[in-house]
Amino acid sequence: MADLFAAGRVEVVDIGLPGSDIKCWPYFYGEQEAQQLFDQLHSKLEWRPEQLRIYGRTIEAPRLTAWYGDTDKDYCYSGLVHKSISMPPLLDQIRQNLLVHLGRHFNSVLGNMYRHGHDSIGWHSDDEPELGCSPIIASLSFGATRYFDLRSVAEPRRKHRLELKSGSLLLMSGETQRNWQHSVPKQKTIPNPRINLTFRNICT
Repeated sequence: MADLFAAGRVEVVDIGLPGSDIKCWPYFYGEQEAQQLFDQLHSKLEWRPEQLRIYGRTIEAPRLTAWYGDTDKDYCYSGLVHKSISMPPLLDQIRQNLLVHLGRHFNSVLGNMYRHGHDSIGWHSDDEPELGCSPIIASLSFGATRYFDLRSVAEPRRKHRLELKSGSLLLMSGETQRNWQHSVPKQKTIPNPRINLTFRNICT
């Protein structure tokens, strides 16, 4: 497993948006490794539909999710409480790769499966209180290439679009969550699924 899931090329791109600290490793995992990881994540994680409570209404999220974390690392957002499930060896190996290359330990991970281009997530910041004042989010992508949009909180018309390919790593830290929101918009012509793992630290 260590050889199969060793991170690949480590070239890094600084996105350079004001009031943020966002870096991207386009080839954190090589093409073959990324495909093998996608296949295993798709079949082995406990993917579930979730009901979101928004503005007093309950709706089904247009994606599937899976939450894993160390003991007592529950996570709350959009009126939901995600109870922690211990990370399986596959996720723990990915976490160890992040520790080696970033020098950062993460105690939890939220997985999102976008089953096709009709699945999406709207504008939001990962700024829940249990993530601390300056959250560090390490986001890995596997499967279909999808847009990842950012917009300024102070100037909502100011936007920036990235294309996150399979095997890429996006790291958001510093004041990013305070100053920028992000989303994964619908791309209805895309038939294939994308899996996104967002490693983070629950502080409580």
